[in-house]
Amino acid sequence: MEKQIAGKNITVNEEGYLTNLNEWDKDVATEIAQEEGITLEEAHWPVLEYLQNQHKNEVALTIRKVGKSGVIDIKGFYALFPGGPLKKASRIAGIPKPVSCI
Repeated sequence: MEKQIAGKNITVNEEGYLTNLNEWDKDVATEIAQEEGITLEEAHWPVLEYLQNQHKNEVALTIRKVGKSGVIDIKGFYALFPGGPLKKASRIAGIPKPVSCI
């Protein structure tokens, strides 16, 4: 289905995750983050980039992997994306919800 995000028609699944990463850009990320109650700051972008790169390389994402990434530790990840960091960060990054998320 399509949803209007940042003035563009973006294809999303029933949970609001983008189905085509090529439709993602920083404006789309910013608007999705606002829906999640998050204001994106400089510290968020390297984490989102890391998640996208892992997705492109077909690496299964877990909170533990993100915490060991060298990009951010687990405590910092929860601070940037409170209340379900991997789920929220994946949605903002424009990638599918990780299998490890409920």
